[in-house]
Amino acid sequence: MRIDIVTIFPEAFTPLELSILGRARAAGIVDIHIHNLRDFTTDRHRTVDDYPYGGGAGMVMKPEPFFAAVEAILREARTERPRIILTTPQGRLFNQAIARELASCDHLILLCGHYEGVDERVALGLATDEISIGDYVLTGGELAAMVIVDAVVRLIPGVVGEEESVRQDSFSEGLLDYPHYTRPPEFRGMRVPEVLLSGHHEAIRRWRRKEALRRTLLRRPDLLNRANLTEEDRRFLEEIRRELAEDT
Repeated sequence: MRIDIVTIFPEAFTPLELSILGRARAAGIVDIHIHNLRDFTTDRHRTVDDYPYGGGAGMVMKPEPFFAAVEAILREARTERPRIILTTPQGRLFNQAIARELASCDHLILLCGHYEGVDERVALGLATDEISIGDYVLTGGELAAMVIVDAVVRLIPGVVGEEESVRQDSFSEGLLDYPHYTRPPEFRGMRVPEVLLSGHHEAIRRWRRKEALRRTLLRRPDLLNRANLTEEDRRFLEEIRRELAEDT
């Protein structure tokens, strides 16, 4: 996969050189290019923003540099039909399903906004997707772009060493993840659940599934409405609700 990121702060993306993403880049699994939006301006001040039509606070990012940047990327990459993503609070809310969708693409281009916003013509005439990572406002789109890249790249085969761990992540099946433990078996009076020390694989599987359902019910019950629950899951949820009622 090729990923191009257009930003006015290219130095912000050093985290993409580290850890799993850094190894994926070194192995040639993903090819990430960072582009300075100012390189695609035409005035001597390298201007990327201007005052908003109609008045109001803040500055608006100009459309011309974004169009010029994407056109230059497409000439170099020679790819067909890339996904061009504008990071914006107005976009659809990013989730694991969208990450899987994007992980199947050959080429992603991410456009990072800043200031008061981006000229609407970038969304209308250039972007194929508008994505938000949450219902809050950041100072710029760089962090959002890094979140999207990290979530997408780790789903590409060969990036994460144990692909089973990716399939069991939170949200991969519509639920939160089950609790994880490692050595020592007891720490400051807190013990690892005995079932995890038993070596009984089926009992461990049932415990993990039930605890994933318990955590989802307690922390994100809204996810259960969309999850693809089995009959076993429904029995576990009935047990959990009885246990919670007994504890109150």
